Amino acid sequence: MDKKSCYVCEKDGLSKNEIGLTKRLLGKNSQRFYCLDCLAECLEVDTEFLLVKVEEFKEQGCELF
Repeated sequence: MDKKSCYVCEKDGLSKNEIGLTKRLLGKNSQRFYCLDCLAECLEVDTEFLLVKVEEFKEQGCELF
């Protein structure tokens, strides 16, 4: 499996949660991935909000995480 890097800051080795969250919020077929900080900035929310969403999606059984 290829290591993904952030489209904005080029952080290497994004986590499964960062990749899953990008796909869940920006589209399942997204080819551009974002680290948590850059995704929060892009969506104009704070990182804590995104971390809560990750847990909610996991509880819902989302297979992207």
